[in-house]
Amino acid sequence: MPNHKILTLDNLSLQEFDSETDLIPLLTPEDEEEMNNEKLPNCLPILPLRNMVLFPGVVIPITAGRDKSIKLINDAYAAGKIIGVVAQKNEEIEDPTKMTFIK
Repeated sequence: MPNHKILTLDNLSLQEFDSETDLIPLLTPEDEEEMNNEKLPNCLPILPLRNMVLFPGVVIPITAGRDKSIKLINDAYAAGKIIGVVAQKNEEIEDPTKMTFIK
């Protein structure tokens, strides 16, 4: 069997993996099934983020700077509700609309 190497580059490191490397999944099969079976409301408040894209199963801190974003997060947390998060196309837009999000 050929020894293929996978090279990954991110902003923190340069790592080399060979074909025998075991990678740890971010989500267990049970977590993924629970996430896929979760009932979502028909309407979600949306939090636009600048300079950040979130991926399922990845836990990272986010920074909210706009007053309305902080209020949305605090209100959702206090009520035990979930929010939708999208990446903003143009980080310079202070009051984004649905047309300023990545499709």
